[in-house]
Amino acid sequence: MTARRVLGVDSGGSGLRLALADLDDPGRTTTAVSRTPVRTSAAGIDAADMMAQLLPMARTLLGDDDAERQAPAAVVVGAAGMATLGADLRAELPGAMRRELDVDRLALAADGVTAYAGALGQRPGAVVAAGTGMIALGTDLDGWRRADGWGHLLGDCGGGAWIGRAGLDAAMRAYDGRSGGSKALLALAEERFGPAGDLPGRIYPRTDRPAALASFAPDVAACAADDPVAADILRAAARHIAEAAAAVCPAQGGEVALTGGLFKMGDPLLGPLAGELAGQLPQATVVPAAGDPLHGALVIAGALATDGLRLPIDGRLLHVP
Repeated sequence: MTARRVLGVDSGGSGLRLALADLDDPGRTTTAVSRTPVRTSAAGIDAADMMAQLLPMARTLLGDDDAERQAPAAVVVGAAGMATLGADLRAELPGAMRRELDVDRLALAADGVTAYAGALGQRPGAVVAAGTGMIALGTDLDGWRRADGWGHLLGDCGGGAWIGRAGLDAAMRAYDGRSGGSKALLALAEERFGPAGDLPGRIYPRTDRPAALASFAPDVAACAADDPVAADILRAAARHIAEAAAAVCPAQGGEVALTGGLFKMGDPLLGPLAGELAGQLPQATVVPAAGDPLHGALVIAGALATDGLRLPIDGRLLHVP
């Protein structure tokens, strides 16, 4: 008998990742990666473009021979922007998946949900996912609570773009001779972006402005040991991250996990963050994240396939047609 398998998908700003896992041996997975992000327009995430990329990768993972290919027991698609930009995906993807992959069990999830499932599985608690942006998601398994994740202009406080922008603000203050400036950050900003006077022209027109701002976050961390302005920026970031976690953590407590590339910054951020979490969430236990959002898509797919889904179904965050 051929082993039952589930398919997980993770779509974000860096491209599309797929993983196929054996239900009877979850550690046995095969993966495929595309470095081309799925198109997004004013109408939202483009379902046709996602299928055009996803389908050949999925067929390769499932088996090249049409006659021998076994339909997956369940598919879960996690996508950045699903909650606010996923209308086309919710309308088009379920039918397309059923036609092309003969799949009966399908869920569409916001990337915060797959990050949650990857980090904590189906236990109550809170997860902060931080990279260029920052979002916190929590559940008591009855419903979801979300904090931030509103993008670099309206929020994402404490995320990579926020830290980078604060660092560049301090650099420009030093350039102008205003209070609150940092000569160390000014030197690093000019090393990374060129003369400070030209910085607006190098940052504002970029279509990847959040990523450009976030690229300066490691420079802020590198200065923190010797530069009080940089250290203050990271302390403020830690406070924002802990506030988001506290806003979504179940009242009775639970586990809190941190996931995403921002936390690879190490002690300059994690040191003050540990203190903030202890102060703002004394009832919670901080635990390591078990896995990433692609792993989380597989966790949800496995639960769907075995009638074991405990995470709350939600029209935007976790949609099960």
